[in-house]
Amino acid sequence: MKYRHLGDTDIWVSEVGFGAWGIGGATPGPTSYGPTDDDNSRKALNCAFEKGITFYDTSSVYGEGHSEILIGETFKEIRDRVIIATKAGLYKYGQPADFSPDHLKSSLETSLTRLQTDYIDLFQLHSPPLTTILENHGILNLVEELKKQGKIRSFGVSVQSPEDGLKTCEHLQPDAIQTNFNLLDHRVLDCGFLEQAEKYKTAIIARTPLCFGFLSGKFNSNAHFDDLDHRSRWPKKQIERWVEGSRKMLACKSGLSDQTDIQYALRFCLSFPEITSVIPGMLLEEEVLENTASSELGPLGVSELRAVKTIYAEWCSNNKRDDFEIARAQDPGRVNCK
Repeated sequence: MKYRHLGDTDIWVSEVGFGAWGIGGATPGPTSYGPTDDDNSRKALNCAFEKGITFYDTSSVYGEGHSEILIGETFKEIRDRVIIATKAGLYKYGQPADFSPDHLKSSLETSLTRLQTDYIDLFQLHSPPLTTILENHGILNLVEELKKQGKIRSFGVSVQSPEDGLKTCEHLQPDAIQTNFNLLDHRVLDCGFLEQAEKYKTAIIARTPLCFGFLSGKFNSNAHFDDLDHRSRWPKKQIERWVEGSRKMLACKSGLSDQTDIQYALRFCLSFPEITSVIPGMLLEEEVLENTASSELGPLGVSELRAVKTIYAEWCSNNKRDDFEIARAQDPGRVNCK
């Protein structure tokens, strides 16, 4: 496992992190990946640590806190050897978010209890609307207060889009920004976000590096998802578009014939030094083993990256994306954030 610097902080994280949305388990409605087995989740967490993963990204809303509880139980004896990132502001799916300083402070205290720790390594706003980013409303003052108290080591924002990331860099200058980036979503490259983040020494955490599982190459246009799986609410057109795009992008794979589609997709994200960590979701030990191997394989070659860029441009020109559909696909809670 290789490690990268988290922006302008003294924190180092594994370049493959553990996305902990899935292990939170089912919540009412199509708001997760469905029911999970806690024993399998704990095994996956332990396996991840053994394979060198030090970065664990969760949220107060994942499983309504259950994801945090599992991470706290698993790592309480080795807390100083892991980097824990959590989020606040979105506290229950289907309910309006709350980014007021009082709520953020209360959410942090609850997260600390669940995680069985007295500090958070990276405390993030969970998908705030752009108005919150631009108007601030005392958030930065709270961040400085929490840092001085030793309750958080760094501050970040999980933005709704890379374009929001540009504004976030400028107005909040956080230590880290989390955004979507994968073979089927190059917006961080196209909008100048990488350059902006480098200017402000902001770390970039790439979420959805496997495009919600579509870059595993295991889905077809007739894919069916459980009613509790957030993907069950996607329009059929969206699924067909991503299945087609995944097939085209994965066809760019060359060399290292023993690598899997998943490893290839993760290697694409890790080919950009501006990306601090990718955080694929992991539910099982075998998923951990497959994901961590992508770090050992290293970045894609220049010719592969060139092929990916060409095919992506062709695919996008033939598929005009519906912004609302994509925003809705990123996180079921975001559509309800006012």
